Amino acid sequence: MLRRRLLALAAVGFSVLLIALTVGLSAPSAGGAAPAPSTGTQGARFVTRCTYSHTLSDDPIVHPNQPGASHSHDFFGNKTTDAFSTLASLTKGGTNCLNQKDKSGYWVPSLTVDGQMVRPSFTNVYYQSAGKPYRTIKTIPRGLKVVAGDAMAIAPQSLKVVSWNCGADETDVGMTAAPPTCPKPTLTIHVNFPDCWNGKDLDSSDHKSHRAYHGKHGACPAGYPVPIPRVRVNVHYPTTGGPGVALASGGQYSGHADFFNAWNAKELRRLVRVCINAGRQCTAKDAAG
Repeated sequence: MLRRRLLALAAVGFSVLLIALTVGLSAPSAGGAAPAPSTGTQGARFVTRCTYSHTLSDDPIVHPNQPGASHSHDFFGNKTTDAFSTLASLTKGGTNCLNQKDKSGYWVPSLTVDGQMVRPSFTNVYYQSAGKPYRTIKTIPRGLKVVAGDAMAIAPQSLKVVSWNCGADETDVGMTAAPPTCPKPTLTIHVNFPDCWNGKDLDSSDHKSHRAYHGKHGACPAGYPVPIPRVRVNVHYPTTGGPGVALASGGQYSGHADFFNAWNAKELRRLVRVCINAGRQCTAKDAAG
């Protein structure tokens, strides 16, 4: 009888110890719950959310100092972005991004439905490891300019560069090359920027060739030795889309985006370190600064 009681007490004690260890391992830190470990198709990342700012027929990357020389663009993030924008002017400007240290300019061609302009609501910009070894990712240099997608395209582009869906930011849902007809007003375009840098140039004559997309197994190609976060711009529109959608750059297949990096350098390095290099998925709230 005594032996049975001792065995029962030992079992209870072990169960209490196991519960305590489990709770201790899963409990959040004093500073709140940590960002989730990296899972799924996106890998380690952080998100910056920026609301719509303004619309201009300007492009300070493709047509610098030439106001009105471009097709119409919708701008996000920096409130001052125009044909005359420089790194210095963006640094001084205000921002519509949740993280006030993101002074970058993000822009896409304006969108119409049946000839009527549709003002976008916001963009979620993902900075991702995107299949590259997350511990190797370096920060993006201040002042870097780049264009992703083909503004002259008249046929579907690769879904790895430009795609559409009905509101989800993730890549593990159905994507289409042309704007779909959504059941709700949640039309969204996605543009992926190249994520390997040549380590030297902040721009190039075509605004693309100083960067490249990573290849198999997350390896950067020859001539582009610096792995940087893949910037994925997801622009959300309050429309159901459909066959009447057209982009200011022409048709439905000319989707593209521009990115002029004006992040506070220390803050961008911090986010790369605590989110991407740590293998974490940080939300827009986590990355708000």
